[in-house]
Amino acid sequence: MSSQRKINTNHYQESREINLKDRGKYVEGDYYSSSKTGKSLTEAITEVQNILAKLNETYPNNMPMQAVETIKEIDNRPPLKQKLISAAKQAGIKGLEKALDNPAGAMIVGAIEGWIISVISYQLSVISHQSSV
Repeated sequence: MSSQRKINTNHYQESREINLKDRGKYVEGDYYSSSKTGKSLTEAITEVQNILAKLNETYPNNMPMQAVETIKEIDNRPPLKQKLISAAKQAGIKGLEKALDNPAGAMIVGAIEGWIISVISYQLSVISHQSSV
């Protein structure tokens, strides 16, 4: 028998494959649903695209200005900023840039990447300070 049991969850998974001789393969493991994360990512991307659409009217044919003003808007909205930081950690920087699907996306994602680095640097400095006390 060459049939296989395949579990496709479309979510992050940790698994192992077990060969059952002539019975095919069986995959077992822990599956983590990311529907909440997916919803947050979608909401964050939609918010950014709405900001970009509004700024496209204010600054037509001026992508750098649209990107700069979008970054300022995100920075002034901490919940959106946090959603985008989390989304970048989940989807990766390139994944987030692709999801934004806008020429200004690279600049916006660059700012998000900078925010992530800033947070990590701060956390490292706190840890370093705590270990020296």
